[in-house]
Amino acid sequence: MTPRAAVAAPPDEPIRRTRLHDEVVGRVRDMIVEGRLAAGERVHEGRLCELLGVSRTPLREALKVLASEGLVDLFQNRGAVVRKVTAKDVSDMLVVIGHLEALAGELACAQASDASIAEIRALHDRMMALYARRERMEYFRLNQEIHSAIVRLAGNATLEGLHATLQARMKRVRFVGNDTPGNWQGAVDDHADIIAAIERRDGAALAAALRRHMDHTWTRVSAVLDLGSDDA
Repeated sequence: MTPRAAVAAPPDEPIRRTRLHDEVVGRVRDMIVEGRLAAGERVHEGRLCELLGVSRTPLREALKVLASEGLVDLFQNRGAVVRKVTAKDVSDMLVVIGHLEALAGELACAQASDASIAEIRALHDRMMALYARRERMEYFRLNQEIHSAIVRLAGNATLEGLHATLQARMKRVRFVGNDTPGNWQGAVDDHADIIAAIERRDGAALAAALRRHMDHTWTRVSAVLDLGSDDA
């Protein structure tokens, strides 16, 4: 008698679960970045589940991911609380991000392929189109992608990992930094300098432009955001 073949699970089932997970993580992350979930606010799971149309299990898994990104803190018997950062937290992280990106920029200019640099240019052009339409959240996502792409071109996994961790923790703060037309225009001007330097493969100029961009970011965010006491 010929053995019966095992019945395979539907091939799309894991994909559906993955998509649900990613969607919930992305939606809650956006709510934090946009300030709909405020710093210091406890995440009300029941209310959020109702809003997103999901059960508590995928929401709790999403909160674990956001905790690993530094966007929420998880407390036993209290659930999740949107993380608050102090002025010193932000200043310290921006200094480190600036130096990481400066190093990445020098390495990228020395070793990245012409095609890879052209891809950075294409991302920049798409971002500028979003700026022209004032599509702020989509602009912000592409802005973050450009910074990550430059770091990837350095070809250093340790650098990339450190940068990704800090960039995730700074999402809300950096989004708020473009809260006024003047601040947003300033960020766009910074990116024009960044893209010009990488296209020239001028590592020193790119490193300086990236550090200057982080300095300007601090100026912008400290002016518009209540970061809380340094003693908090």
